[in-house]
Amino acid sequence: MITAPKMEELKIFKGDTVLLKGKKRKDTVCLALTPEDGDDLEDGKIRMNKVVRRNLRVRLGDVVGVHPHSDVPNAEKVHILPIDDTIEGITGNLTQTYLIPYFKDCYRPLRKGDTFMVRGGFKSVEFKVVETDPGEYVIVSPNTMIFDEGEPIKREDEEQLDGVGYDDVGGCRKQMAQIREMIELPLRHPTLFKTLGVKPPRGVLLYGPPGSGKTLIARAVANETGAFFFLINGPEIMSKMAGEAESNLRKAFEEAEKNSPAIIFIDELDSIAPKRDKTGGEVEKRVVSQ
Repeated sequence: MITAPKMEELKIFKGDTVLLKGKKRKDTVCLALTPEDGDDLEDGKIRMNKVVRRNLRVRLGDVVGVHPHSDVPNAEKVHILPIDDTIEGITGNLTQTYLIPYFKDCYRPLRKGDTFMVRGGFKSVEFKVVETDPGEYVIVSPNTMIFDEGEPIKREDEEQLDGVGYDDVGGCRKQMAQIREMIELPLRHPTLFKTLGVKPPRGVLLYGPPGSGKTLIARAVANETGAFFFLINGPEIMSKMAGEAESNLRKAFEEAEKNSPAIIFIDELDSIAPKRDKTGGEVEKRVVSQ
């Protein structure tokens, strides 16, 4: 909700689609509404429900950008899945019970990757927008096809996305600038490197004592760029069974490839990739060659 004077200043009208920008480069699209009579919302402030705040990674009192965004296309199709812990005890077709009534004649805007809450039946269900076509921001119209095929999304997978950002990393300004140049730039602007004919870095080696922030930095970059983050713990991937260690490593990279763009963080790298002349057995040699 936005006050009428602020809407007039931004040249938006009630029911218009607006782009909201929060922390960690997060944004979403919503419908602009005005407060009801008697509502004491102050001018210059906006009111959002907790689901929208979570999509923007903001808390009460944080600064949020509001921008007119009228050129959002109607969706041809959207893929939506429920969050697993909100559908416990529910039977029947979720699309018929929740999604179709929620979107019917409302022209609701959606952003790929966002979650939203639907009240219907005897309890509320939280859904995630997995895919949108033709773009990242769409409006669900009566002609939009809604797909719900797939397993429900695990809550812990969603909570991983609420992790740290650049603002949470302190004391590493120089290192962060280098890492952002080597990792974030190729992820966000791949065409730049193709145009210049330059191959971007494929990996970065972080070294330092335990607790210095190596894993924290990797998670921050993944969250800020929106990349899939896959953590490999070196000692855990090793196995005495012939071929199992190499298989574990291959599976990790295959999983990352399916969810590209992705960042693979290998913790304690020296445990699975020591110097070739110091490998202690055949397992270590095979893993190093991978």
